[in-house]
Amino acid sequence: FGFPIEMTKELAKEMNINVDEKGFEEEFKKHQEISRVGAEKKFKGGLSDASEQTTKLHTATHLLNESLRKVLKKKDLVQKGSHIPPERLRFDFNFSRPLTEKEIRDVEKLVNEKIKEDLPVVREEITFGEAKRRGAQAVFEQKYGERVSVYSVGDFSIEVCGGPHVKNTKEVGRFKIIKEEGVAAGIRRIKAVIE
Repeated sequence: FGFPIEMTKELAKEMNINVDEKGFEEEFKKHQEISRVGAEKKFKGGLSDASEQTTKLHTATHLLNESLRKVLKKKDLVQKGSHIPPERLRFDFNFSRPLTEKEIRDVEKLVNEKIKEDLPVVREEITFGEAKRRGAQAVFEQKYGERVSVYSVGDFSIEVCGGPHVKNTKEVGRFKIIKEEGVAAGIRRIKAVIE
């Protein structure tokens, strides 16, 4: 069930069950290898492909990420996951309550304002330390090497990212949030489309 071995041992002890720790470790290593190989085959960054539509949606997630921080006045808001097929984006983030209708509309409005501003989307390759000093958002720090790709959307957002992006925000199109929901304790999800 994904429990740590210590918790598994405690639960088993309560039920008078012995845990084969060596067998557990062997199975766990097999599982990790299968997961690693699977992850290497997948397209990075939650994107299902590198189509024009997916690229637009991916750039929109950068705008959404920063817009959420600004509208909700929560600097420690971070991406907790994403999935971006060509038909819509799904963006998970840490937040303790449902967004109000006004907050949803304000986020949507800010994203669309930044799209209309025709902001340049610029890629740089710098050290991970320099990216952090510049305030770049980074999702899974342990995955990054010494040098990373950093994408700046005008002076609005800066993120460590390896996926494809448009050259300027005007290419994205009109952004629309279609759903906001909770998916776990302290984790919210937004689904959105571009028109």
